Amino acid sequence: MSKSNLCLEHLQAIEPFNHLPRERLEWVCDRADSITLAKGDYLVKEGDLTTTVYVMVEGHLAITRQSEGLAMPIGQHDGPGFIGEIPVLTDEPAPVTLQAMGDCQIHGIAGADFLTLLHECREFERTVFRLMQKRIRGLESFLRGREKMAALGTLSAGLAHELNNPAAALVRAFKEVVPAIRELENMNMLYGQTNATEAESAEWQRVRDAGYDTILKGGANAGTVSDREEELLDWLEDYGATEAWKLAEPLALAGIDIPTLERLMAPWRDNPTQLHDMGIRWLALSFEVMAMIQSGQHGAERIASLVKSMKSYSYMDQGAQQMVDLHAGLEDTLRLFAFKLKQGIKVERYYDTTLPQLMAHGSELNQVWTNLIDNAIDAMGEKGTLTLRTCRFQGYARVEVIDTGPGIPPEIKSRIYEPFFTTKGVGKGSGLGLETVRRIVENRHHGTIGLESAPGHTCFAVCLPLGAAESA
Repeated sequence: MSKSNLCLEHLQAIEPFNHLPRERLEWVCDRADSITLAKGDYLVKEGDLTTTVYVMVEGHLAITRQSEGLAMPIGQHDGPGFIGEIPVLTDEPAPVTLQAMGDCQIHGIAGADFLTLLHECREFERTVFRLMQKRIRGLESFLRGREKMAALGTLSAGLAHELNNPAAALVRAFKEVVPAIRELENMNMLYGQTNATEAESAEWQRVRDAGYDTILKGGANAGTVSDREEELLDWLEDYGATEAWKLAEPLALAGIDIPTLERLMAPWRDNPTQLHDMGIRWLALSFEVMAMIQSGQHGAERIASLVKSMKSYSYMDQGAQQMVDLHAGLEDTLRLFAFKLKQGIKVERYYDTTLPQLMAHGSELNQVWTNLIDNAIDAMGEKGTLTLRTCRFQGYARVEVIDTGPGIPPEIKSRIYEPFFTTKGVGKGSGLGLETVRRIVENRHHGTIGLESAPGHTCFAVCLPLGAAESA
């Protein structure tokens, strides 16, 4: 920096400096330093501890904020004007990055000198805080939008992850079931050309239907299926069945035992034609088709359940306020975080099922649960115990989100709800997560939020008034 060539005319063209008396403007000019920026140069980087207010006479600064590792443009600052008052007045790191879009003529005013001007001139102070409030609101609006998009991205990633397996099951079932059904049709035609008696056909159908029932109930006992499969494979190989290894698994799953096969195949054991093992293949393929259909059905039900959870989570097709089941909202949120919870987090639930439904903004409450649960998962490093507890408490419905993470240091507990305050690294959080939670709980629902934290136990307690729901 060099001594400034800042002059009275520059300051008099900039609000709020035009409210200062001439002698104070001269005082500022004498104490300011000059800063020259070329295109691409940084004036301030997000997270910097800066104690300078900048007066820009000419030029344009790009304003960006880190989000998920990317510099997201918020806007630009054009000269003449001033910038940088927020870190000076809040004693916080710079909330944004300022980068020159071209050549810039800038002058730096020490933070202590800026505070002196605030204390001396009421109109200067009033204008500064009015402009700062406007800027903070604009930044908060942008970050809330980014936070919602980030939350949506997190949930979308989780939803896509959860949908992948059932969708794959459906695709696999539809792909494999068609040729299997065609093969069964061919077998039925061949069987119809034999001289099988009605009693023999009825016995085959009885065994098949019994196997269907076993599969639809979840299959034979898992502990015995593997052993039975090995026994069946040995028998099928001794019998001379073609591709015996393909037949053993579906037969074992359906609960078919060796005596049943001995009885069914006795007439054809010494038959050298294709009927020799067709009956076994017909049974095995029938069971395999049923297992495919069941797998596809489970996949479709899982997809329907996830879509229902997402719809319920967002309260689509409903008004701004509606009767809300707190437990359903918590469960919907958990389902959408299932991909994270599977990594090593145990979930414990202690729900007071007598709690009534509440008239509330459902989608906003789910945003609260999303923030608190996501923070708890991050705090535990994706390994620990997440506890959800609900109960009645002094006329409120109380929801507790508890994690076994390292806890929140005592020195920052009183600041966690402040806008832009975050314990996460630059670009790993907007600093509005808990501020948004507080705003939704207190301003939108007239509730309260409390915090108890120690190593191994952090509890956020949200209390929502029962009101009319309790009397109902």
